[in-house]
Amino acid sequence: MTTVDSLPDDDRLELLQGTLEVLILRSLQRESNHAYGISQFLQQQSDSEIFVDNGSLYPALQRLLQRKWISPQWKTSPNGRRARYYRLTLAGRKQLIKATSKWQRFALAMARILAAES
Repeated sequence: MTTVDSLPDDDRLELLQGTLEVLILRSLQRESNHAYGISQFLQQQSDSEIFVDNGSLYPALQRLLQRKWISPQWKTSPNGRRARYYRLTLAGRKQLIKATSKWQRFALAMARILAAES
């Protein structure tokens, strides 16, 4: 898996605090997935702009588990290995809706500020 550390410093998109949690919740909106699948989803959906390393992903998953926004289940992955899959809980779905609204407002505000003429 490609990680943030393998990109030149100038090309990295740094995530604001709390962003990764929202992205993980979004990645689990339609179906459960394991950690590697989550990172692949984020990479694909961002057109390879966002890479999440394991050092960031696993602590974020633990925070979401502690908040009871996701729940774990052991399953067999498509390659035949045992993997811990995560799924959204009802509380996680509610949090995703709330966070999505907040991020959309933030993005619009940023766009207005950046587009403003000096």
